[in-house]
Amino acid sequence: MSMGLCQNDIGYDAPEWLTGEHMTGTTIMAVEFADGVVFGADSRTSTGTYVANRVTDKLTQVAEKIYCCRSGSAADTQAIADYVKFYLDLQENETNEDPSVEVASRIFQMLCYNNRDQLSASIICAGWDKQKGGQVYCLPLGGMCVRMPFAIGGSGSTYIYGHCDNTYKEGMTEEQCLKFVADAVALAMHRDGSSGGMIRLAVLTKDGCKRLNIPGNQLPTFWSK
Repeated sequence: MSMGLCQNDIGYDAPEWLTGEHMTGTTIMAVEFADGVVFGADSRTSTGTYVANRVTDKLTQVAEKIYCCRSGSAADTQAIADYVKFYLDLQENETNEDPSVEVASRIFQMLCYNNRDQLSASIICAGWDKQKGGQVYCLPLGGMCVRMPFAIGGSGSTYIYGHCDNTYKEGMTEEQCLKFVADAVALAMHRDGSSGGMIRLAVLTKDGCKRLNIPGNQLPTFWSK
């Protein structure tokens, strides 16, 4: 019977939290609106049952107006985001144009799909470009890439599919999208033991990115009313 112990390279049994992989076992979300995208995530990083970091930033910038939301292995998703940022910087230097969100999502797809047996990475790529405006692309485990009006991911997402399907409406304003994302992530954090901490939100439009934070003691609790 497992007691949460595993053998390290030295040969003696060590607790799981000393040797386990850091996972952003997580709730991530993004939604399109007329002028751009709103995206958000919780802030808990876990190592097995141990919370390694309670204020992780899972919203990672890969270009001036393109971000990704990361879930899965923290090391894998950080490495993938670094690769995508490198390729987008290279393209921008060669063309003197801002990269498109679709190009960024396809680079994410190439890396995730070609290394699907070695990586644990689920990504939401969101951003704004002059060709198509605000866009959200969902890349679950395995490397599939689909544009969606809104996307959710991570372990907490399994608890909120019904809530999101019932709440989402086409043509929502920026304020409505912010409330939609904050409420959904807070509900997932309430239900999912691997999600927690605070909620980090961002609004990305042609004018740039605006970041917002909701502390853990101010999370929405609409379900208890």
